[in-house]
Parts: sequence; structure tokens; C-alpha cells
Amino acid sequence: MELSVIVPTFNEAPNVEELVRRVTAATAGLDAEIVFVDDSRDNTPDVIREVASRAGMPVRLIHRDEPVGGLSGAVIEGFHSSDATWQVVMDGDLQHRPETIPALVTKGTVDGVDVVVASRHVDGGSSDGLSNGFRRLVSGLSIQATKALFPKRLGETTDPMSGFFAIRRSSIDLEGLRPRGFKILLEILARQDLQVAEVPLVFDARQAGTSKADMKQGIALGRQLFDIKFGRVSGFAVIGLLGAIANLVILWGLQKFGVGYLAAACIAAIVTIVGNFLLQERFIFNDLKAGSRGVWTRWWHTFAFNGTESAVRTALLWVIVETTHLPSVPVQAVLIVFGFTLRYLYQSKVVYKQHPVETVTLDEIVDHETLGTPLPEEAAA
Repeated sequence: MELSVIVPTFNEAPNVEELVRRVTAATAGLDAEIVFVDDSRDNTPDVIREVASRAGMPVRLIHRDEPVGGLSGAVIEGFHSSDATWQVVMDGDLQHRPETIPALVTKGTVDGVDVVVASRHVDGGSSDGLSNGFRRLVSGLSIQATKALFPKRLGETTDPMSGFFAIRRSSIDLEGLRPRGFKILLEILARQDLQVAEVPLVFDARQAGTSKADMKQGIALGRQLFDIKFGRVSGFAVIGLLGAIANLVILWGLQKFGVGYLAAACIAAIVTIVGNFLLQERFIFNDLKAGSRGVWTRWWHTFAFNGTESAVRTALLWVIVETTHLPSVPVQAVLIVFGFTLRYLYQSKVVYKQHPVETVTLDEIVDHETLGTPLPEEAAA
């Protein structure tokens, strides 16, 4: 297939029919399909199925009950589902004009590049569709800050935050991506060396529904930038450092109040295990929670491993202090450093290990309804 148009959706039912109509018209003459990767909690999947049944081009639906990786994860899911030469990513709210799709594909084919970005910031482009001047200001500042962090890899694009782009399927290393947040183009360009070209994007006003942009998305972007620039382990290290400082302060403070150093070490360990777990859930592994174990299982795995590590560390603390008469606080500091690597490996490889998410495609639903073949979850049962 020449082209797959990948549309991640979340509660976009009112826009589906018009989107399909305009994409069908825009891609006439191309061997193309639309792939909706849907995380909705409303009737959007039902609307997609109904529109697909009478569409003038192939329309596939991948509905995710567990949306691992947010919007970025949805796009990666779409990439995995298609081997089309070109894959175009666009929003489902009609702020991205489907009529721009042929220009993206043509530009990429003629110029021989890996990625073509629909940019609001080249001649002929416009961001007037953003709801207000404040959002346009925030968007502009975010772009400048992002480009400053990655001057080399983002140097060829004026709009690394765009959600509308075409990518040559053979050029992208899907295994090298770590989907997180909602700026998938940023994830792709910042992690891989790709040749980039641009076409103008006129960013239209939303046709229906409500914008997903809010403070939570802004925080997610900050985490995404930190993760790409410094790696997840760096954030883990920051939280670990805060926990280590808290551990040493508690250990020192309790001893000042007459508590023995072993009892103080146990109390400090319990407090910091709980605190570190809550911070890691919120800021480090937040995007991996949906595809991993349940929260209480994650907690007990964390508590059991960290508790065991703390017990071994406390035993070593006792042996070292009693045999060498070194001060307990610096000895504890050294032992905490050794424990850091073990904790990170266990958290990332075991506690937040991702389990495959079973998705149901439109073709499977049709087979189930017409031929009586079981859906994946029914077959597993």
C-alpha cells in the first residue's frame, strides 16, 4: 500500500464522518487507507465502524482499552499495524486539513526525505486556528525552548511540535522510540537522525468537541522533553537523590532525639520507600502504568524489593559501623549509592514491565459478527 493515514482519536465522534469524507476526496487516485487508533470512552468506536461500512476507501479501527503511552503510543500502534510506504499522522478534530495530505506525500517522494512536516511557521502556513492568542504564545515559546534543547536534530524543521506529518515507513526505527506524552513528532525527530522537509499548514479551528490541551498536557510535555534529553534514569536519579537526602536527614534527626541508629535506619527506609514510590508513579513511570501490573501489585513489588534491599543495606551498615567504628551517616550514604542501580533495574524491568495489549481491529469485528469467528479475548478464554 502506498499510504496509511493514521488518526489517533479520543472522544472525537462528531468529526469522524467529515474527516473520512475529506480524506477520501484528498487521496483519490492513491492506494490509501485510514487507520483510526482509538482510546475513546464515548461512542467514537461505534461511529467509526458505521462510517467505515459505507466509506469510499478502506478504514480500519484499532480500539485500545488500555491506552499505553497516550497519543504517542497510539501513533506507534498505528505504525506497527501498517507497512505502507508513507504513513501520515494527523489529528481527528479537523484542525489539520486533509487536503494537505497529497502535498506531504509528494514532497517526501520528490525530495527523497524521511519526514515531511506540515508547519504553521513557513510561508503559507498559519496558526490562527489555535483558540486564542495565549495558546499561540505558549505554542511559540514551547517550540523555541524545544529547539534550543535539540539544536542539531530539530534544526531542519520550524515546527517540531506539529501533529501533522508524513514519514517514510522504512526510515523509522520503531524499537528505538519510547512513546510518552502527545508530541510524537518531537519523539521521532529528537531520537533519530532523519532528513526533514516541510510544507505549509493552515491550522484550522476545531470543528466539534473540546480541545485536549490543558495544564496536564503541559506537564506531560515537560516530562517528555526531560526524558528525551536526559533519559528516564536521570529522573529516577533525581527522585532517588531526594529520597537519599530525606533518608539521611531522618536518620540523623532521629538519632538526635535518642533513637538508636538501627531503629532510625529502619524508619528512614520505610518513609523513603513510600515517598519514592509515589514520586516515581507520578513523574517517572506514569506513561507505563497502563501497560504494567496493577497499582497494588506494583506497590508490593516495590516495597518487597526495596524493603529487602534496605534490610541488607541496614545489616551491612551494622557490620561496617560495628567493625570499623566509622560514622553511620556517611556509611549509609555510600550504601545508598550502591543500591540505586539495583532499584532502577528492578523498577524498569520488573515492576513496570509492559504486557502486550490485545487490540481488536475492524476486520476482526466484522468476521466475528458475520462468520462467528472468536475475537482475540474470546479465543484466549
